[in-house]
Amino acid sequence: MSLLNIILQAAADGKGLAVMGAGIGAGLAAIGAGLGIGRIGGSAMEGVARQPEAAGKIQSMMIIIAALIEAVALFAAVICLLISFKMA
Repeated sequence: MSLLNIILQAAADGKGLAVMGAGIGAGLAAIGAGLGIGRIGGSAMEGVARQPEAAGKIQSMMIIIAALIEAVALFAAVICLLISFKMA
C-alpha cells in the first residue's frame, strides 16, 4: 500500500488528516525540543571550557532555558493530543 493510498483513505472522512497532522505535530515538537536542548548543552560546554569560573552561572541559566523549552514542547504535545482525541 502506498503512502498516497493511506492519505486518500484518511481524507475520506476528513477526520483522519487532522489526527495524522496532530501526530506529525507532536513528533516535530519532540524533535525540536531535543535539538534545542542539545544546542543549549553544547553551547554551555563551550562556555564552561572558555570560562571555567562562570560554570555555576552558565549551568543555572542552561537549566532554566531547558525547562522553558520542555514546557513549550509539552504544551505542543498536549495540544496535538487534544486535537487527535477530539477528532477521533
